Amino acid sequence: MRFIMVAVLIDMMSIGLMIPVLPHLVGLFTQSKADQAFWFGAVSFSFGIANFFGSPILGALSDRFGRRPVLLIGFSGLAFNFFMTAAATSLWMLVWVRLIGGAMQANIAVANAYVADITPPEDRARRFGLLGAMMGVGFILGPALGGVLGNIDLRLPFVASGTMAVINWIYGYFVLPESLPRQRRTSFDWRRANPVSALRGLFDLRGVGPLVAVIALSNLAQFMLHSTWVLFTTFKFGWGPHETGLSLMAVGGVNVLMQGVLLKHVLKRISPQRLAIIGLATSAVAFCAFGLVPQSWMVFVIIVLNMPSAATSSTLQSIVSGAAHASIQGRTLGAVSSLNSMVAVLAPLAGAGLLALVSDAPAGDLRLGLPLFAGSLIQITALVLAIWHFSGRRRHP
Repeated sequence: MRFIMVAVLIDMMSIGLMIPVLPHLVGLFTQSKADQAFWFGAVSFSFGIANFFGSPILGALSDRFGRRPVLLIGFSGLAFNFFMTAAATSLWMLVWVRLIGGAMQANIAVANAYVADITPPEDRARRFGLLGAMMGVGFILGPALGGVLGNIDLRLPFVASGTMAVINWIYGYFVLPESLPRQRRTSFDWRRANPVSALRGLFDLRGVGPLVAVIALSNLAQFMLHSTWVLFTTFKFGWGPHETGLSLMAVGGVNVLMQGVLLKHVLKRISPQRLAIIGLATSAVAFCAFGLVPQSWMVFVIIVLNMPSAATSSTLQSIVSGAAHASIQGRTLGAVSSLNSMVAVLAPLAGAGLLALVSDAPAGDLRLGLPLFAGSLIQITALVLAIWHFSGRRRHP
């Protein structure tokens, strides 16, 4: 477990390094803010759509050849992505680089399958939470370091990210052991590895079907929040990069505390199903509260009170993993990753579109919270569906 946690931490730091600077790098090749926003969306879309198709294929390949070689492919894809982004001389080059990088990058899905290989089902929620904590640490350290390096040169964070991906490849090659024994490997089938078949396979897992919709809806709301957070806080509270960075650090800190420290104690008293319901409920309340609060300091109070939601993803993922046979963990968790990639493509379009409708409202106006109110309704829908599903499972075990 220590091996894979270190790999995920380095992976997330390398991705986090580029977050503060990629929009500005896109701006080097555009003439207006509108063009910058459009092309940044195109670059983000290219990565998400390629990851949508690539994740279940790489997950299925890890079921056939083992987790370690597919992780090495992912680290190679990240290194190529970052170094070529640093060398990009045009917008189309950026788009193509992100397409290739997205197709090769299924590291988190394969890392989750790795954890499923070495962990009994009843302990997976806690261990998925540990991986989530490492992701949180990576997203605290990465953007902070990326901002510092970006002030020196916009391309420097990408060089640093590529270097970290190479370090991860070396670490994986020489240190990371294989987790999937040969007797548990399965043949590769293109018909089952494509994203449509992989998602259909999720629905067919015994006792899981409706949870796929819960995961999709919950992540749609979360990604809508992520994609509009900077502009929402700028429009409503007049925040700049410093305040936004503090809020993101607060979110990362809460995630690390919940998933890395508290989750194992909470799961001794509360089942993963009940914890998932609590997390969905607090998310629904928090989204609405973000849009309603009149003072910016209240945002940080809401972030802390919304701590249970940090465990929602890992608990739902543990339930899905527990329903899948040991021989198809890669394909199953690759399908979950593919689902998240599809949602990550759609969410910015929905969130930005809703925010654009109210962007002329004055600072402090409640209408500016429209994307967050919509996200709250989506979380409520996911909550109702989860309660219905879990109550049905209790009646018909």
